[in-house]
Amino acid sequence: MSIKNHYYYDEKNCEFVPIEYNRIEQVVYNLSIWILSGVVLTGIGIILLSTYIGTPAELALKAENDVLYSQLEETKSSLIALDDQIKEIAEKDNEVYRSVLGMEKISYEERQAGIGGTDPYSEFDVYNEPTTELLKWTASKIDNLERKIGIQKLSFEEIKQQYNNNKERMSNIPAIKPTAGILLSGFGMRNHPILKYPRPHNGLDFRADIGDAVLTTGDGVIKYAGRQSTLGLIVIVDHGFGYETLYAHLSGFAKGIKKGAKVSRGQQIAMAGDSGLSEGPHLHYEVHYKGQPVDPIYYLFADTSPEEYALFKEISETNKNSLD
Repeated sequence: MSIKNHYYYDEKNCEFVPIEYNRIEQVVYNLSIWILSGVVLTGIGIILLSTYIGTPAELALKAENDVLYSQLEETKSSLIALDDQIKEIAEKDNEVYRSVLGMEKISYEERQAGIGGTDPYSEFDVYNEPTTELLKWTASKIDNLERKIGIQKLSFEEIKQQYNNNKERMSNIPAIKPTAGILLSGFGMRNHPILKYPRPHNGLDFRADIGDAVLTTGDGVIKYAGRQSTLGLIVIVDHGFGYETLYAHLSGFAKGIKKGAKVSRGQQIAMAGDSGLSEGPHLHYEVHYKGQPVDPIYYLFADTSPEEYALFKEISETNKNSLD
């Protein structure tokens, strides 16, 4: 950019004379114009960014808030998973421990541990709607989980006290696996492999080879050891307190196992086999309470890990076929 001509009036000659600029003055002039223009444009840009996009500090804060929101979303998934785990513990608490000890179950409504009244999380209303909803949900879920865990802790304390008061009964109640094999079929309506139609399956089928050890699952007295219809060779143990267990499709009895013999939990009472109406070698195991068959899976708690119990539960619920 060149400097435009400027003039001064020469009174002596009575004329306007152009002012001559040297090279250095031309460069200084151009630089001044560019610098001034740059400053003005930068100022306008900063004003526009601050107005419509935000200052650098605001942009950094927004990025930080986005990260925190994403983290809260991940926390939400974790809290849902934790809630499911507490639900499983509560179900086992009711169906296994309290049922076995003859204690009243804690109702679903009690375990929900709800609270009423005004909105305790109104402090989050100052944020935008999505953030407010997420913060309220998270705070509410955490409070609810804390109350559920508190209820479960109290329940376990009651169960511990009940156990200490009923140690003799606990030694008699069937509470271990009757053999080392994995569960193959569960309790309830199952398709019979030989008769080819569904019928009640009053126990559990465990994998076992002929000759594998069969253990009594609680202290008791042998009520019967012999052959019974389609179940083949069986042993029935009377544990007292209304409980009996039945072990079927055996290949033989352990030494000394006969009616009236006393047995202890974990003692071998027979050998697995394939007698009776059976698809193959395995152990059929039943638990009866006050004359009625009950699901033995709820009595596998003394020597079963949580992972193994969950696997057994899944097999029991999904496999609709039995081996006898």
